Amino acid sequence: MQNSYRPNVAAVILSKNYPLEKEIFIAKRIDIKNIWQFPQGGIDDGETPQMALLRELKEEIGTNEIEIISEYPSWLKYDFPKNARVRLKPYIGQTQKYFLVRLKEDANINLSTKHPEFNEYKFIGVDEIFDCIGHFKKNIYKKVLDYFKKEGYI
Repeated sequence: MQNSYRPNVAAVILSKNYPLEKEIFIAKRIDIKNIWQFPQGGIDDGETPQMALLRELKEEIGTNEIEIISEYPSWLKYDFPKNARVRLKPYIGQTQKYFLVRLKEDANINLSTKHPEFNEYKFIGVDEIFDCIGHFKKNIYKKVLDYFKKEGYI
């Protein structure tokens, strides 16, 4: 398991106002200073990516009241930064399946979950994402957002 990648899902969440407004959810991590990201998390044994997506959203943002609009057609892989590898052993990175989802009308975001990962969130325009995202996943975010733009979703 030395050179393994952790299976993971990630959500590009559109607001309840989609498609009238194309605002995307990003959240600020509690454990790393000034890092904003999309919700994401590992896939447990026996889970499908869709099952993991719903579980992770409930755990991280307090709701899984979403509808899946699309998914990125392939898995994307990245390596953890060297300073993060120690606490994430035995994995050297993650392989992720990205989903484009929309919050349902009755969805209520609540970051005060059992094990909070975020302390703030906001919905911003697609073109504003990279004003907030500057970390090592920036290239993957660009690839995913470009795909959903090209497909006409955002």
